[in-house]
Amino acid sequence: MDSRTHYRICPLCEACCGLEVRTEGAQVVSIRGAEHDVFSRGFICPKGASLKDLHEDPDRLRTPLIKRDGQFVEATWDEAFAEIERRLLPVLREHGPDSVAAVAGNPSAHKISLLAYFPRLVKALGTRNVFSASTLDQMPKQLSAGLMFGHWLSIPVPDIERCDWLLILGANPMVSNGSLWTVPDYRGKAKAMRARGGRITVIDPRRNETAAAADEHLFIKPGGDVFLLLGMVHTLFEEGLARPGRLADHLNGLDELRAAVQPFAPEMMEAGCGVAAAAQRRLARELAAAGHGAVYGRIGTCTQRFGTLNSWLVDVLNVLTGNLDAPGGMMFPKAAAFAANTAGKPGVGKGVSTGRRLSRVSGAPEVFGELPITLLAEEIETAGAGQVRALISLAANPVLSAPNGARLSKALDQLDFMLSLDIYLNETSRHADVILPGLSPLEDLHYDMAFPQLSFRNHARFSAPVFERTQGQPEEWETLLRLAALVEGRGTEVDVKALDDAAIAADVKRFAGDQADAVLRALGGQRGPERLIDLALRSGPYGDRFGLVPEGLTLAKIKATPGGIDLGALQPRIPELLRTPSGRIELAPPLLMEALAQVQMPEPSEGLLLIGRRDMRSGNSWMHNLPVLAKGPERCTLLIHPDDAAARGLAEGGLATLRARGVELKVPLQLDAGLMPGVVCLPHGWGHDLPGTRLALAARRPGVNMNALLDEGARDPLSGNAVLSGVPVELTP
Repeated sequence: MDSRTHYRICPLCEACCGLEVRTEGAQVVSIRGAEHDVFSRGFICPKGASLKDLHEDPDRLRTPLIKRDGQFVEATWDEAFAEIERRLLPVLREHGPDSVAAVAGNPSAHKISLLAYFPRLVKALGTRNVFSASTLDQMPKQLSAGLMFGHWLSIPVPDIERCDWLLILGANPMVSNGSLWTVPDYRGKAKAMRARGGRITVIDPRRNETAAAADEHLFIKPGGDVFLLLGMVHTLFEEGLARPGRLADHLNGLDELRAAVQPFAPEMMEAGCGVAAAAQRRLARELAAAGHGAVYGRIGTCTQRFGTLNSWLVDVLNVLTGNLDAPGGMMFPKAAAFAANTAGKPGVGKGVSTGRRLSRVSGAPEVFGELPITLLAEEIETAGAGQVRALISLAANPVLSAPNGARLSKALDQLDFMLSLDIYLNETSRHADVILPGLSPLEDLHYDMAFPQLSFRNHARFSAPVFERTQGQPEEWETLLRLAALVEGRGTEVDVKALDDAAIAADVKRFAGDQADAVLRALGGQRGPERLIDLALRSGPYGDRFGLVPEGLTLAKIKATPGGIDLGALQPRIPELLRTPSGRIELAPPLLMEALAQVQMPEPSEGLLLIGRRDMRSGNSWMHNLPVLAKGPERCTLLIHPDDAAARGLAEGGLATLRARGVELKVPLQLDAGLMPGVVCLPHGWGHDLPGTRLALAARRPGVNMNALLDEGARDPLSGNAVLSGVPVELTP
């Protein structure tokens, strides 16, 4: 039997580790970390090994499904497209483009076919009702970065290999290996940092895995981050520690910021965050004194009422202490391709804006072209002009991942038509009228569009498919182009190659102008994502500029270098990175200053507050159906401090009733002295007990859906991000 070894980039989380996949014929024999990968250098977590299970999963969809008389039946691709044409186009004709909503899930960020071509479908639809998982976890950071630096993805990351003082808030990179920070083997890098004398402090309501391996852990009240951060910023100004260094020549708003934080002394903030005033001041002084310091805040700082303010204040701390854009501090990657902050005129740009339109029902502002995903149900339920009557869902499962999924589930049944592009029949896609399956990751090429823009080190990597596609199965970008043509009224019989040629020609024209024909010839016989990648690489900051820089990057050069090309440590990028209209860092954006003036101390809470958590084997809901990840102890347990359990007559391993908003969940208990008293903790993405799904393994241990307890009306008003943390709950035997 033919035995081969393949290089593959893992698409299952933001770490993007390089893998070595051994096959015999059509079977995967083993998966291990690729030692020759220039970025991950042999690191692998359990998710990487699960690609074999995902590829072989009998529940993974391989054929289109059409719902007939309430039951899904297998169909050909032509039959599926005929049904889409029959059902979707009348909705568009009668009710207009806004009657069709589009929603994209987390996996779409890990596949270039989806990330690059779904926007083409959305543009063809012309709808303003666009939603994604970004408003469940990261939009506050994107908004604050856009307001400060001019682009949504100009997000600084810790330069951990040169850092000697790191403060981590609301993050658990020991488990995630980074979020909005691509850092495979965080454990090894943190260990090396501490070995050279560095110090790591973690602030979190739970002594999580990252905190357990840090030098210091401090508890914080869920939702109290804004008060801690304001206390630290106040200290820097009050004690004369605000010294931005070389950034001083690139700042707007320093005086406005100083005046705005004057009322927020640590002694006043202590009650709001639960961190002693003395500790707030000490942390500010340590950061100011650190030779190479960094403050990193992530999902726990985003999924709360003040998510955007938190994200802004984290970067304010880095700016004020001279640690932004400095080696060993918070630095900006320079991606080889697809990064807006390497294109156009350096050092100045249009910046970002929000609220170009408001949602129809709640009047929530659009941010980054999206509306908050928690508004999807009301946009379907509420009659009137612009009511959502059809939905196209791409690799999304908001019935489990968004607050009050029961309401959304009921709303989805009201749609005139729903199309899902998904590899599973899950809690959301079960509502669809047509499901179009995607490829196994091992049948698809891979080049990360987003994550090199967030990586701890600059690099460029590509991996080819391990296996050929099943005969008759289109590539995902082909499906999306065909759908775009369909909604434009061109029918189901279209020349996808011609559509792709037209799309790339338009892209090249914008880049090359009069030289477009020559550039197209240089791109050769490539098609689809490979042609996009080659164009982006060659026109990018390290590219060959189509022969003008012979030593520059091309896709061919990267293909010829299995394991990728290392592009070096992060380097200072201000001012060229900036895309603000002023060409400066906007330290006091008006939108944020107005919101800051409204910050008030929360009312004291006597009950329990619920927070979420992540497990290394459970990044997304569909990973619960993979044997290598599902094995082991029960993971959907409610963590509770022993004192809180004893006060309620609860014991380890027992069941308890968790209540909020009139919803009850029966949860198994796990005592954890590393949890802040008054806080309980439940993982995200469970609840696989709904009818009509095909997730056999996940259904054996379904767990409970914590999002069922959450209020879909609770949002960060600036970014629209859902509030998923610090939610009051009741717990009884």
